[in-house]
Amino acid sequence: MQERFDATVEWLPFDLHPEYPPEGVPRNPERAARAAQLFASHGLAYNPPPVAPRSLDAQRLGEHARSQGLYVPYFERTMDAYWAEGQDIGDRDVLHALAGEVGVDAADQVLASDEYADLVRRSTTDAHSIGVDGIPAFLLDRRLLVLGAHPRETFERAFEQLHS
Repeated sequence: MQERFDATVEWLPFDLHPEYPPEGVPRNPERAARAAQLFASHGLAYNPPPVAPRSLDAQRLGEHARSQGLYVPYFERTMDAYWAEGQDIGDRDVLHALAGEVGVDAADQVLASDEYADLVRRSTTDAHSIGVDGIPAFLLDRRLLVLGAHPRETFERAFEQLHS
């Protein structure tokens, strides 16, 4: 789809639950069971940890990875670790290890500071200002907001609409 519509994907930081404490919150078992069924119906892995994490540190480290040209491998590794492997991406030791796996330098320095926190907060505020209140969310051509997970066909129609 990227080639067909000459599109680029830019992942931006979004702190989904800034109200969560650093240690996260216990996952709701009923909601988790519904999510597991939904993921399975689409052939996706669903094995998150029992605690829903605060993602601020993961987002901050993502911006550090971006500064080294490693955002996509960091993002993909972090998502796999969380959704498929049940790793707690709110845990700084886990984040440090994941960053190391994809070659991100100086992760320990970022995690020991507040570096990139303001950037993550600004990005989250900007997202809220255009109507983003959850994930995933997609802003196409800076004009069309698509909220939630959708099949490929939804995006094909949206791109066709934007380019007509």
